[in-house]
Amino acid sequence: MELERLAVLVEAVRTGSLAAAARRLGLSPMVATRRLAALEDDLGVRLMHRTTRSIALTPEGEAFLPHAQMLLEDAAIARASIRPVGDGISGVLRVTASFPFGRKILGPLIVDLMRAHPDLRVDLLLSDSIVDIVAQGIDVAVRIAVLQENGLIAQRVGESPRGLFAAPCYLAEQGMPRTVADLAHHQCLLITGTSHWDFSRSGSRRVKAAGRFTASSVEALQQACLGGLGIANLSTWYVQDEMRQGLLVPIELADGAPEPLSIWAVYPTRRLVPPKVRAFVGALAARLQEVQRLA
Repeated sequence: MELERLAVLVEAVRTGSLAAAARRLGLSPMVATRRLAALEDDLGVRLMHRTTRSIALTPEGEAFLPHAQMLLEDAAIARASIRPVGDGISGVLRVTASFPFGRKILGPLIVDLMRAHPDLRVDLLLSDSIVDIVAQGIDVAVRIAVLQENGLIAQRVGESPRGLFAAPCYLAEQGMPRTVADLAHHQCLLITGTSHWDFSRSGSRRVKAAGRFTASSVEALQQACLGGLGIANLSTWYVQDEMRQGLLVPIELADGAPEPLSIWAVYPTRRLVPPKVRAFVGALAARLQEVQRLA
């Protein structure tokens, strides 16, 4: 059973089409189709229903897919075991993260990583929506959140401290809040669909927040905050430059501070974590420690 044929099946399921699988594998669509047909002939069953617009696994394909994935992983492990020490940080690394984190943290990090490893290529997908990393063929996703159980592997790589911030002009007009209760008398800038902020000091507490402006992106909240529309709850790494320039003022409350979030490296369930992923995750953890020292 040829591994190249198995790779077509696995990539077709991951990407949702044979054409996309062919592009990922560097094949022509005709060659990919022939390899899948040869695999089906070898097994004596049809693995996949396919039209020009869609594909769907047959019951036999559903049963065979995990075994195909395992065979490809075993082959990768075997290859890695005989490579010289230090080799393997090469090929395409596909990473996804939010727009703010990608621009502030990952952009400079990836430049340094690629300079250190000339054989490494990076495909960076920035999105403020949760990306299906299995379907999109992503190697590692960076997420700042409380993670839900979803069958993926998650490694905590750092913490994202948060704070309340406002422009000097807003505080000059509205005054500086001193306690959590004072926020009820201020304009709070919120992500669309949220109505509370979480605080911690002596235990956790959830506080209702309200204001005239909401937005679906952190970048829009930051711009509204800079424009003096209200108080925003933002990650400190995101506004370090604005704080240094005096464009935003941190607000410290006597009885609470915004609850920090964990930063996670998330990758598909697999037994082999490629060297390029390990190198990226290690560099990210080190960079986050550096950012926190400078905060």
